[in-house]
Amino acid sequence: MDIKNIPMEYVSRDLVEYLEERFEEYKRENIKNCVELFDSGATIPFVARYRKELTGGLDEIKLQEIRDAYVYFKELEERKRFIYSSIASQGKMTSVLYKKICDCNDKKELEDIYLPFKPKRKTKSQIAKEKGLEPLADLMLRLKEGKIEEVVKPFLDGEKGINTPLDAISGAMDIISEKFSENSEIRKFVRFVYLRDGVIVSKVKKDFQDRKTKFIDYYDFSEKISKIPSHRFFALKRGEKEKILTLDLKAEDKLILGITSKFFLGDEDLLFQKYLLKAINNGYRRLLLPSIKLDVMAELRKRADEEAIKVFEKNLRALLLQPPMGELVVMGIDPGYRTGCKIAVLNETGEFLDTKTIFPTPPFSKFEESEKILLELINKYKVEAIAIGNGTASVETRNFVKDVLKKNGFENLKVKVVNESGASVYSASDVAREEFPDLDLTVRGAISIGRRYQNPLAELVKIPPESIGVGQYQHDVSQARLKAKLKEVVEFCVNGVGVDLNTASYHLLSYVSGLSKGIAKKIVGYRSENGKFKNRMELFNVKGIGDRVFEQAAGFLKIYNGDRPLDSTMIHPESYHIVKEILEKLGVKLEEVLGNEKFWENVDLKSIVDEKWDKFTVEYIVDELKRGGKDIRKASESFEFDHSFTTIEDLKEGMILKGIITNITNFGVFVDVGVHQDGLVHISNLSDDFIKNPLDLYKVGDGVMVKVIEVDLELKRVKLSMKGL
Repeated sequence: MDIKNIPMEYVSRDLVEYLEERFEEYKRENIKNCVELFDSGATIPFVARYRKELTGGLDEIKLQEIRDAYVYFKELEERKRFIYSSIASQGKMTSVLYKKICDCNDKKELEDIYLPFKPKRKTKSQIAKEKGLEPLADLMLRLKEGKIEEVVKPFLDGEKGINTPLDAISGAMDIISEKFSENSEIRKFVRFVYLRDGVIVSKVKKDFQDRKTKFIDYYDFSEKISKIPSHRFFALKRGEKEKILTLDLKAEDKLILGITSKFFLGDEDLLFQKYLLKAINNGYRRLLLPSIKLDVMAELRKRADEEAIKVFEKNLRALLLQPPMGELVVMGIDPGYRTGCKIAVLNETGEFLDTKTIFPTPPFSKFEESEKILLELINKYKVEAIAIGNGTASVETRNFVKDVLKKNGFENLKVKVVNESGASVYSASDVAREEFPDLDLTVRGAISIGRRYQNPLAELVKIPPESIGVGQYQHDVSQARLKAKLKEVVEFCVNGVGVDLNTASYHLLSYVSGLSKGIAKKIVGYRSENGKFKNRMELFNVKGIGDRVFEQAAGFLKIYNGDRPLDSTMIHPESYHIVKEILEKLGVKLEEVLGNEKFWENVDLKSIVDEKWDKFTVEYIVDELKRGGKDIRKASESFEFDHSFTTIEDLKEGMILKGIITNITNFGVFVDVGVHQDGLVHISNLSDDFIKNPLDLYKVGDGVMVKVIEVDLELKRVKLSMKGL
């Protein structure tokens, strides 16, 4: 077959074969099933929970990896077909080139292959080619003997501006420089060496040499490219962006140039050797190196993004999966100084009841008036818990509330400081305006704080996850990738916990597997018109829900006190018949064993498994029957500050304090100790033992004891330690 006429589809590889090479530890059959499920539109939460028998029990993280590789492959193959078509249309396709395109598994290397054929703006090389000097360049690259003047003479042309042999050789050298710089094997090698052995170097600009900035640690800094962690890379990039630092990448260029020159020219000296070496040196310094440095910097950025996003994911998951405090009448307080503390009272299901503003903090300090208003609201609505935002004036407000409660016999009323990150984003959002069109922004913020106490997950889904404020160098990370990944974390959390079909907002429902925002709104509308759902089958009455949507969503939608007890669990309706057969086999009734953990502890799963059912399905069914619809989120002990100071100036070295972890990064944890400036416990001060990753030990919301080891009032920095505590 003529290589120029090969159909484009011949360029493509087998997807399953590609994934099998990437994931050698997984069985081909399971990978093939994953591909078929993804192609059919199945969501990862659905596949992870209800199709374990097809995937071999792969969890959502592993399924994500396969899905990401699946997407990468699709994009790679599409690009291959484009490149094949482009080169073939130029009449430059060869069997060697064709094989290189077919075998390529890396997008960057694929672009290297395409680079010499890619349409580009007018370069020195193209100008020389237009003058007819490409044949001379080819001769220079292969002639070992002869006279230079005789070789060059046929290419002299006064009309084209080639008046002397040196004019011709210079033009040919431009072609050779570009040819060298666009050689895919050379580019791959140089990129590899820079990534493996190169260093990133930062220097302070002259204007800042004698000034103390937050980048002082990077004024004269270098680190191996292969080892630099994401937080340091982002710090360097931010210093460059703020025009305080200059960055560069360095490697053994002399050695690299020697190796690549030998590869390009071969072992023997050629007739035009001195010109060739000069052309290669020019191509390396002027064309290849700037391009490779951009590639390496992009790769560093990609790695840093991935590392940072993983930190965001883990922090967000911990925040979303904080335990709900249940159906309590809650008072949410958004603390403040000059504008006062906004109070919002909510009923057991989070509906707004009342609002007031009190001024118990400086500069007003209206203690008596504020106490009277607080007590009136507590008594009027039988408030059972008070949630206070952890922002400005939080400690002062908490101290005031605690004093009022103790003074008036309400010591048992629960008081909790709640992480209010993103509350201001919510209060100014379309979602908040839709919910509370007539309320002030600050009151909406207080409502959000109160609802976070009742059910963190249900409230936090209303806020763009990237605005919740957990992670490192949030605004330096690729925003598109961050949003996509964090949205998936929210989806995994929502589907992992399940959703009460009869109380969930459409915002929460829209994260359920298979449900779009439009269908979620229709579910809420149907509920408003017809009352509570009595069983899952009623979902078919909602416009837009057919067999496919029902299959993906039904198992995650819980109905309490309905017609079917199993609807309160996350057992999928498709498996109800298996539950019936299991109960018959054990000789028990559903009401006897639903939520009866003791009963299931004494049941041997092997005795249940039938050849008709796979072990994964039986295990998940028994697990759900054992839990009986209970929430998987487990409550943790409340941990509050026990000091009264409120500013960074109050801190002294050696103080031992209670604090709450607000953020975790790869280099340490940030702890709120109540002074409006979170302190940092560097990874080296987390423990006397070696700690590889803080996320292995702690999660956002954990209470910890810390020791103040340094206070920098100029830079507003607090350094803390947990060693020995």
